[in-house]
Order: sequence, then C-alpha cells, then structure tokens
Amino acid sequence: MTPVRLTCENTLPEDGLAGTLIGRAWVPGEFSGPSPVVLRENGVFDLSDDFATLSELLERDSPLFAVRQAQGRYIGSVEELLGNTGSHADPGKAVLLPPVDLQVIKAAGVTFASSMIERVIEEQAKGDAAKAESVRRLVHEAIGDNLRAIKPGSPESVRLKGVLIKQGMWSQYLEVGIGPDAEIFTKAPVLSAVGSGSQVGIHGKSEWNNPEPEVVLAVNSRGHVHGVTLGNDVNLRDFEGRSALLLSKAKDNNASCAIGPFIRLFDETFTIDDVRNCVVDLHVQGDDDFTLQGSSSMALISRDPLDLVAQTVGGDHQYPDGFMLFLGTLFAPTQDRGEPGSGFTHKQGDRVSIGSSLLGTLHNTVTYSHEAAPWTFGLRAMMRNLAARGLL
Repeated sequence: MTPVRLTCENTLPEDGLAGTLIGRAWVPGEFSGPSPVVLRENGVFDLSDDFATLSELLERDSPLFAVRQAQGRYIGSVEELLGNTGSHADPGKAVLLPPVDLQVIKAAGVTFASSMIERVIEEQAKGDAAKAESVRRLVHEAIGDNLRAIKPGSPESVRLKGVLIKQGMWSQYLEVGIGPDAEIFTKAPVLSAVGSGSQVGIHGKSEWNNPEPEVVLAVNSRGHVHGVTLGNDVNLRDFEGRSALLLSKAKDNNASCAIGPFIRLFDETFTIDDVRNCVVDLHVQGDDDFTLQGSSSMALISRDPLDLVAQTVGGDHQYPDGFMLFLGTLFAPTQDRGEPGSGFTHKQGDRVSIGSSLLGTLHNTVTYSHEAAPWTFGLRAMMRNLAARGLL
C-alpha cells in the first residue's frame, strides 16, 4: 500500500495553527542536522540558534514564552515540510522528524479498565490468539467489565483483590491496574523513535500484535508537563502474553515507537484539562481491504495524567533531560481479521492513523522491524552533529 502523503489537512489539529506547535526537522545545509522548529502562520522556523534541542527548550521555566520570543530562521512553509516527509523525501529540503530528542521515552501501562482485562486475557491465553476468545468469556464471568469504577489503591480495590485471588483470577496486570503502584516502563531508547510519515516495525516472529494509540506528555526534568503529542506504542500481544518478562521484546523493537506529528504546548488555546477530556481515534487500512476503527477517551483513564507523571519522576527517579510519557490506551482490538475467533493482528503495508482534534494526526505504515530503516543516528552522532554546527 502506498504510504500516506502528509498534508496540512491530514496532519494539523482541527484548529490549524491556532495553538503553539513545536517539533523537530532535519534541516539541510552546509552542516545539516536535526533542529527544534516552531510552526507559525507564515511558515516553519528553525529554533536551533536559541535551543540546540527540544529537551533544552522544555527545560525553560516557560517554553511557551521562550518560543514566542525566539525569532527563528525560516526553512519553508508548513505544506513544504509535510510534503517532503516520508520515503519520497528530497534530502535537499527539510524533513519532519519525531518531536523528541534527548528525552527518555517512558510509558504507563494498564491505565484503562478494558485494556487491563485484555492484558489478563493475553496472560491467561499464554499469548495464543486462537485461545483468546474462550479465555475472554471466562475472564468476563469472573471479573466483569466495570472495573473503571474502582479507584487504584483504594479500599475497594484491596477487597476486589482478595476476591479475585480466591477465584484464581488475580493477575500481575490487575496489580498495576487497580493497585497503588502504576506500571511505568521504558518504551524505547533515546533518539530511537520514528515520526509521522515513517514506517513502524513489527517483530518478524510475532503472529499477534496491534497498534496502541496514546496521548504522550512532554515533561521536563522537574516533572513539569509543558505539552502533548500522540504516539503509537506498538505491542506484540503474543510475546507479552507468553511472559511479562518478554516486555522489552514485545515493546522495544526497531521502529516500534512512533511519536508525532508535533508537540502542542500549553497556552491560551490548550490546557491539561483538554488532555483529560480528549478522544484519540485510530484508523487502520490494510492492503486486504480490511478496515479497523476505534477510539480511546482519556475521560475513562483510571489514573490522572499528572498522577502518572508523579509516579515517574521524583526522589527515586530523575531524568535530567526530561522524558516523554505515553499514558496508555483503552484500545485492544478484538475484531476478527480472518477466521472467526482469530482476532486482529497487523499485516505488512497496514496504514495506521492516530488522531485527536487538538493534536493532529500521526500517520505510519507497518513493516517488519528488520525491514524498516535501521536506527543509526544515536547519541554519539547527535553530539558530533551539534558540535560541528557550533550548537554546543
């Protein structure tokens, strides 16, 4: 399937450039390299003369004020930047990158009741998609589907835990779903994420996997949330279902972390309450004419986004360059793609679009991790590049 061509219409938020949108672009020239950028009505502006990295920008007391004060260097129109992003990119023009550089990429798991139940099903089915439907019926009979009303760590959750243990249905996923401590893990290494218009990777040995559309917070080293973007926490259900100790193989593969298209900073048009109430939409279109659609409402999350931030950073954990935090998803697709009871799994060439009205849309095409573009631009390359450009 032909990858999606990025345009203003299929990428920007519904209110266009009304908000403050920042990101990164590979800017060509005598010393080409990645630069923080801001989108304005009159084009895209390179901010690297003021901030060498997005991480540095987000460390300012007010990134919003800093961006508004920075003049920047014009590199082209928004249409030109988006149109030159993807496999067809002209290396002589600017290319959109994922809006993250030195930040650690963290993720919160099992933060929605429905996806929590699906994790329990994966565990009970031992990663076998063919067994999932029968296990799903048993789990719903034992647990029900109204766990959303249970506040994590509350006396009610402790009583429910006791009941489930007696029924033989207690699970490590229920522990982090309704227990006091959230699941926070490292999704991917620094600089390894891919952006909108890129391929996302599925491990070649996986036979049961899915996209995970999520809201992603941009947080600085002091735990201050300054903006929000979208992400695809690509997941291998068979690997994680076989053993939770395979989480790194289920989550961290080449090109398996997509973030973008831009970070929307908090300003007069966008606040943390907009995050708490936003809806994330998913659309998958396959070469086999299969279509999958779904949505994830942040209003249904079991832990407040700021509570998840507080469980990520503090006296026990520090991130001097800040971090990006995936907030989890309630979307775990069960729609059959083939034989009845076979459930959903990706096929090569699937086009995945993850969107939200105030955050825009992230577009990716599915391939195998070993066939996606290899990750070669790491921290050493980044430091050499910044030094060569006189930005250190």
